Amino acid sequence: MSGLLRVGRWLSARAENILALMLGAMFALFILQIVFRYGLRMQSGWAYELSAILWVWIVLFGTTFVLRSRDDVRLDVIYSSVSAPARRIMTVITAIALVVLFGLALPAIVDYVLFMKVEKTAYLKFRYDYVYSIFIVFTVVTMARYIWRAGVAVWGKDADDELEGPAR
Repeated sequence: MSGLLRVGRWLSARAENILALMLGAMFALFILQIVFRYGLRMQSGWAYELSAILWVWIVLFGTTFVLRSRDDVRLDVIYSSVSAPARRIMTVITAIALVVLFGLALPAIVDYVLFMKVEKTAYLKFRYDYVYSIFIVFTVVTMARYIWRAGVAVWGKDADDELEGPAR
C-alpha cells in the first residue's frame, strides 16, 4: 500500500507542477498582450485566445486533479453544528445527488464536446472538442470522487476524517 500511496503523491505533485506551468504561461501571455497592445501597437488576439483556453483548463484541471476536498470553500454552519452521524447522512445525500445529476448530464456533455469538433477557435484554429475535452474528465472524476466520499461516509467515517479518494 505504501508504494501505491507514494505513486499517488508523485502524481499529485506532477499535477500541481502542470497547473503551475499553465498559470505561468497564462501570466506570460497576459504580459505579452500588454506589450503588444501598448508597446508595439499590434493586435494579439492569439495571446488572448490562448489565455482564455488556459483559463478553462486551469479551472477544470485544477479542480479535477489538484484541489482536495478540504480545500473547498464551504458554508457549513448547519453541517458543523450537527452530530457526526448526521454529517455522514448529509454527505451521502449530497454525494448521491451530485452523482445522479452529473450522471444524467454526462451523455449530453460528451455529445456536445464531440459535436464541437466542427468548430475551431478564431486565431489559433484549435478544435473546440480539444479545448473542452477537460470538461468530460472533470465530470467523470467528480462523480468518482463523490462515490468515494459516499462510501467513506457509509462505512462510518466522518467526511472530515476521510483520506482523499481516487487519484490522491
